[in-house]
Amino acid sequence: MAKYVGYKRPKDTGKTLKKLFHYLGIHKWAILLVGILVCISSFANLFGTYLLKPVINQYILPGDVPGLIRMILFMAVMYVCGATATYGYGQIMARTAQRVVSEIRRDLFIHTQKLPLKYFDTHTHGELMSHFTNDVDTLQEALNNSFALIIQSFLNLVGTIGLLFVLNFRLSLIVLVFLAAMFVFIKYNGRRSKRYFNEQQAVLGELNGFVEEMVEGQKVEKVFNHQDANFRTFEEKNERLREASTKALAYSGMTMPTIVSMSYFNYAVSAIVGGLFTMAGLMDLGSLASYLVYVRQSAIPMNQFTQQMNFILAALSGAERIFEMMEEETEVDRGTVTLCPVESDGTALKEVSGYSGHFAWKKQEKGREVLVPLNGDVRFEHVVFGYRRDRKILNGISLYAKPGQKIAFVGSTGAGKTTIINLINRFYEIESGRITYDGIDIREIKKDDLRRSMAMVIQDTHLFTGTIRENIRYGRLDATDEEVLKAAKVANADSFIRRLPKGYDTLLYGDGSNLSQGQRQLLSIARAAIARPPVLILDEATSSIDTRTEALIEKGMDAIMENRTVFVIAHRLSTVRNAKAILVLEKGTIIERGDHDELLEAKGRYYQLYTGKAELK
Repeated sequence: MAKYVGYKRPKDTGKTLKKLFHYLGIHKWAILLVGILVCISSFANLFGTYLLKPVINQYILPGDVPGLIRMILFMAVMYVCGATATYGYGQIMARTAQRVVSEIRRDLFIHTQKLPLKYFDTHTHGELMSHFTNDVDTLQEALNNSFALIIQSFLNLVGTIGLLFVLNFRLSLIVLVFLAAMFVFIKYNGRRSKRYFNEQQAVLGELNGFVEEMVEGQKVEKVFNHQDANFRTFEEKNERLREASTKALAYSGMTMPTIVSMSYFNYAVSAIVGGLFTMAGLMDLGSLASYLVYVRQSAIPMNQFTQQMNFILAALSGAERIFEMMEEETEVDRGTVTLCPVESDGTALKEVSGYSGHFAWKKQEKGREVLVPLNGDVRFEHVVFGYRRDRKILNGISLYAKPGQKIAFVGSTGAGKTTIINLINRFYEIESGRITYDGIDIREIKKDDLRRSMAMVIQDTHLFTGTIRENIRYGRLDATDEEVLKAAKVANADSFIRRLPKGYDTLLYGDGSNLSQGQRQLLSIARAAIARPPVLILDEATSSIDTRTEALIEKGMDAIMENRTVFVIAHRLSTVRNAKAILVLEKGTIIERGDHDELLEAKGRYYQLYTGKAELK
């Protein structure tokens, strides 16, 4: 018996099928060939059984040995054709299913990359990953096995019942009664087992989540001596899982034995009544032989058809979730201004290929191409923004950062510091106001080009599986080994990298779990440094680094960011003392602006924070 698949019926089956048929339609000739081969396989199976009637009546009973041999050879050829067709559609369907799933997975990945950050803010990582794993796997399983099998089982079921009536109408009424009883039992038992399997999945999810939390929080668990309490919680969840699993398996395991027993009973009753019909002359022996084989086979396609419907519904439900995600609105980008490397001959800028160290914005003005030097002049003009319509984060913010300035943002959690950074990158769209970059509204700049002009180092570093060299080069893929080394030295990461067993070729895994938090942060800064961006954004970038290393990093950053704009968000006020301008934010409003000395002299909010009379919350 096929394994059970818990499912919920798709909300809009027609719409989901339409989208799925779009992908299947790309391979319509392969699908058509599968359908033809399935029909050949079913016909060979059904007709082969029916041929028992003429074999017995026309050749065995009369003693026609040559005719019997010819008939046996014909049946053998037919069964070989059926087996070949079964092998053929299995191979074709497997290849086609993999292509279809690969195309769906590819389109899903492409679409995911185009989704705005607000989508990821409202959906968990596990939920998103389930589309690529559980939903895609379920769809793949159904296409690989259930698609052809449900067609074959339906043809076998309809063909079997039809031929039973052809062989003997009155005797077939008995079979119909048993088939109806089997169908009712399968539906009833299926509903019960589905209920407990769904309960099992829910409890299993709770248990897995609890175990994952305990594994990740082992240090905290041991510090507070919660081992016994956690074990009692585990025992409770484990017992609930045992009870749900027992009931689920008890009902699902009952299906096949019950159907087989009913099938045997049906066979016995049909054999007895058929024998009486034959003795009474109401039925010939050949028809009875064929009939009994059909009776024996009748329960199999019905059971298969019912089970495969579960797989199909599970697959359609998974496909619906995939297609719903693929219908999510992508990032809107109507920008036309692009970024290009340039060189200057002293009088004018000229676009060049490859890295030149200088960039310009390329835009159209009055039908001609104009190059605007990228200087890093960023300005906010009365910007209003909220992640939700009913709650504003920024209330008419106006600020400016001139080329080469280091601008620092200070304020309590939720004051809007990180939001400002997100808006500069156009991760979110402002509600009103204007943000300009070198005098150009950032909505006119293509998002990819806008973001390519900046590099970010955030508090929550993310490193990829690969070598340290590859992770640093992630900032600029065409960087040479010498440039990787230089960037590591600027970020003060070179010394610890060289102390590792394989140096720059040390393999990182699990988001750099084999490094300390500070070392991961240093690599993140090196990755930003190698990009040589016109604008650098540091969002709590040195929070995990000691004071001495932080000072060295700042010197390195000052060197690579000469004549470039730097935005800094920091809770440690010592890191922003040398900023050209410090902006103090409170509830989405700038309440103070000035350099370190000016703000101390003003004795306002910054003075209170710096002297310890107030704390950042």
